[in-house]
Amino acid sequence: MRKLKIHELNRLSNDGFKEAEKIPVVVVLDNIRSLHNVGSVFRTADAFRLEGIYLCGITARPPHREMEKTALGATDTVNWHYFEDTVAACMALRADGFLLTAVEQAEGSTPLNEWSPKADRKYALILGNEVKGVQQKVIDVCDTCLEIPQYGTKHSLNVSVSSGMVLWEAVKPFLIAL
Repeated sequence: MRKLKIHELNRLSNDGFKEAEKIPVVVVLDNIRSLHNVGSVFRTADAFRLEGIYLCGITARPPHREMEKTALGATDTVNWHYFEDTVAACMALRADGFLLTAVEQAEGSTPLNEWSPKADRKYALILGNEVKGVQQKVIDVCDTCLEIPQYGTKHSLNVSVSSGMVLWEAVKPFLIAL
């Protein structure tokens, strides 16, 4: 095996990314306080060519120097919208045909390893605050909850790690079309 050189990766230009067909998945960040976490989610959204990110509540918005440390320019490619209220963002997404899915430990949640997203659906994946998680009032308007099974003493993961795990599963049904 040989490590690929940067010019062999067939990366899209910023304009090419903006014109490319997107995977119908939106990430909703519900009061994320860490600019590094927000930047990391932008970078993951770019990597998977997602439709966009909804930044809600106290979640910081680009441009921001600290966010760019992890976004590495993805704030220039990924479409984003700001909503003061996460429930309002969810209602806008529902009106646009998205299935609202909170990533949270909740009664009746679906373990991530048992989730089977479909390529004919649009998904809004809601990720919550680093300490408090997804707000209950947001969970109340969701169609479903996903939970990442965990077996150690810490029953929480960093929000950027959780987003990467869940987004990989979310995009899998759409990869054939790319």
